Amino acid sequence: MSEQQANDPLHGVTLEQIVNNLVEFYGWDELGKRIDINCFNSNPSVKSSLKFLRKSPWARQKVEVLYLDMKNHMR
Repeated sequence: MSEQQANDPLHGVTLEQIVNNLVEFYGWDELGKRIDINCFNSNPSVKSSLKFLRKSPWARQKVEVLYLDMKNHMR
């Protein structure tokens, strides 16, 4: 494993896993409050969220940061 991969806390975690974990932990309502984007607030689903997040790097970055924050608080 390269040093970069070893230092990347998201290595091996798919975007779908991230979204599913966030929904399980926060629920759609709270997730939509923390990251105010339509795919979390208007008829949310994992499928629609993944479609939007894959096309929107700025939104994906917010989701990844929230995921890492959630993981750090669970330790």
